[in-house]
Parts: sequence; structure tokens; C-alpha cells
Amino acid sequence: MRKIAVVAAGGTGGHLFPAQALSEALIARGWRIILASDERVAAISENFPAEERIGLSARTFKSGDLIGMALAGVTIFRGVMQARAAFARINPSVVIGFGGYPSVPGLLAGISQNRPTVLHEQNAVMGRANRRLASHVRAVACAFPVLLKAPAKIRGKAVVVGNPVRPDIRDLADKPYLPPEPDGTLRLLITGGSQGARLLSELMPAAVARLPEALRGRLRIQQQTRVESMNNARRIYADANVEAEIAPFFRDMATRLRQAHLVVGRSGAGSVCEFAIAGKPAILVPLAIALDDDQGENAKVMAQAGGAQVARENQLSVETMAAALTKLLTNPDRLARMAAGARSIARPDAAEHLADLVEATAAQGRIA
Repeated sequence: MRKIAVVAAGGTGGHLFPAQALSEALIARGWRIILASDERVAAISENFPAEERIGLSARTFKSGDLIGMALAGVTIFRGVMQARAAFARINPSVVIGFGGYPSVPGLLAGISQNRPTVLHEQNAVMGRANRRLASHVRAVACAFPVLLKAPAKIRGKAVVVGNPVRPDIRDLADKPYLPPEPDGTLRLLITGGSQGARLLSELMPAAVARLPEALRGRLRIQQQTRVESMNNARRIYADANVEAEIAPFFRDMATRLRQAHLVVGRSGAGSVCEFAIAGKPAILVPLAIALDDDQGENAKVMAQAGGAQVARENQLSVETMAAALTKLLTNPDRLARMAAGARSIARPDAAEHLADLVEATAAQGRIA
């Protein structure tokens, strides 16, 4: 069997990063990787370990928009034909889709050619693209035991593998939760999230400034912040006598997660799974406009395990966030219990388990 896998992934990090982690696991097993996506992927796939990238026409649409639906249909058909031609040339052993509309043409092409196909859902709510294709692929994998809005016949047979993560995050699974430092220092990590980061960029400095002075003096903050909000955040932290490092992006996230005593962030699937693997207590703020409340359901999984508090946007204010921070940061025993709760849902070997499923599905071969 020629060990060639086509990875069909959407043009956002939430879809692409798990696809990259799987690809690295498959490469270690002797596979060759082809990435199939739309043109958006070029901006965030520089380090993707694919020996070839296939650009496919893809388009989304809104329900009820008849013109948009027609245009999307034509565009997707064109993308499927592009993928079919590419697959006839490279003859992949398996096609793996990670959701998002850019993954649709590649998966449809694989299905139409009777090739082994696998679908992975990162969220606790199955996305629209995956929902439409789940009944037609050979195998479905998911990140959480909960898989809402999945077709009924899929929910019972989906394989729970977790969300594949980068090796440096995977390595945190073996590291114990660190108590406050001997001098009382507490490290608070605030992540941004690719969507809706403005709320946390502006709210968190103001909330920290409301904390009791003694607690502020013990804090060391690292915050991902929108570029346009950085100066204001630095000013607020300085006025509150809080030591803070502000940046739009942290490349060494694994190191920062390792050191953090508490994390505040959005509840995208990747973030929740990374916090769980690192064993970090969290305050999760689901994106209110997320389709099907997938972030809310992701956060619920971790909260029910005792690893997180959920702060809904419609109930969130500077005062409520300050109160939540004070309650947690002054209770190290509770933080330690939450850390254990978070880790109880961790699946650090997700990439390997998904690779096992991919290889088992590929072994079925193409149906004549």
C-alpha cells in the first residue's frame, strides 16, 4: 500500500493545528502527507509538514440565502473536480477531514471515488460541514465524549480520540501542577483566541486593577492582547502596580502554560484540550456568537469535570471577573483540585489514537 494521506483542513488554526499534529504522527509512521484546503491556508500553514499543497475552490453560505447557496454549490463542485483530478494523480490511501468548509471538496472527492475517508470533529458540537458528511465517511473521530448535533447513527459509533496537540503541549501531561511560588507569586495567563479577543483584551486589565492591593502585588501576568489594545493594557497594569507581559502572540505557549497557576481564555476546542492536558484550572469565556454554542459546550465538558468556571458574556463584567479572580487566586487548594479536574478529561495521546484509526481505515482499501 502506498502510504499517502490527504489531510483536508479548513483555513483556521482550530482546524489546522490538530491536522498538523496528526500529520506529524503519521509521518513518524512512514506516511507522506498532502494538504488540501483553500487559498486561506497559505497564511497559517508555513510549518505544516506536507510535501504538497492542493488548492481547492471552496465557499460557504448562510441558510436561506438562495443566491449564496447556488454560488457555493458551483464553487464546491469545481473544488471537488479539482480534488478528483489531483487524487487520480497521487492515488492517496486515505483522506482525512478536519471540518470547516474548505475541507468539503477534498472529502467529497474521496467519498465519490470510494476511497477510505475519516472525519475528525474537534468540538463538543459537530460543525455544519462535518454534520453533512459524517454519514458518508468510513470512520468518525471526535475530541469529547459529548457530540451534539451529530446524526443519530454517528453518535453511537464515533471514536473518542481527543484533540491532537503539538508535542510540546503533549509533554505537559506528565508535569505536576505547580503551587504558588515560595515568595507567594501567582502567575495568571490570559489567552486571546482568534475570535472575539477584544473583550478579554479590554476587560482583563480593568478586572485585575480591581483586585485587592495585596493580591495584585503577588501577580505576574502574561496576556495575549490585540495590537490596538496593548498600550492601554500596559497603562492599566502599570497604574495598578501589576507586573505584566503583553504581546499579541506567545510562541512559547507550552512554557507559559507550565508556569501558570490559573488561565483565562476562550473555550475553543483546541484551548480547552490544551488546558486539560496541561492540568490548568481555568476561567472560560465562551464566544457568544459562536455557531451552535460550540464553545459553550466545550467549556461545559471541562466545568463538569471540576476543571473550570464558565463566564458567559451576557453575565460578564469587570466586577464579576474581579470577584472570580479573587476567589480562585486566594484559594490554592481549590486551584489544585481544579487542576486535577482539568487533567481528568485530558487525552494527551490523541494524535496517536487518531493515527491508529486512520491506518485501520486505510487498510480497508478502496471499494471498487
